[in-house]
Amino acid sequence: MQLDSPGLQVLTREECLDLLSAAPIGRIVFTDRALPAVQPVNFHLNGQAIVIRTTIGSKLAAATRRAVVAFEADEIDPELRTGWSVTAVGQAMTSGVCTRHRSCSPPAADVIAG
Repeated sequence: MQLDSPGLQVLTREECLDLLSAAPIGRIVFTDRALPAVQPVNFHLNGQAIVIRTTIGSKLAAATRRAVVAFEADEIDPELRTGWSVTAVGQAMTSGVCTRHRSCSPPAADVIAG
């Protein structure tokens, strides 16, 4: 088991993807007018890519266009004082307009970070 400097267990890529696949909510970190911004988001994994649906023209869609972003998801048990946190950093890109689901109203774009 590999530990980082504070003594926390370092997870493998596979362990991180397994944890992310079960997380209901994550947070995307991006720059908004030269300031850091964090927004909770629903997401899903497409292979190793983190896919976030947003409306076309939204602040999130505009701010993440080809930008470097961070994504974080976690689960904490305060009673046991245990949990996990996965952070990913990558360039965001738009995958295109959503045509897969009837529920995409207004039209939505997928932002992919990974």
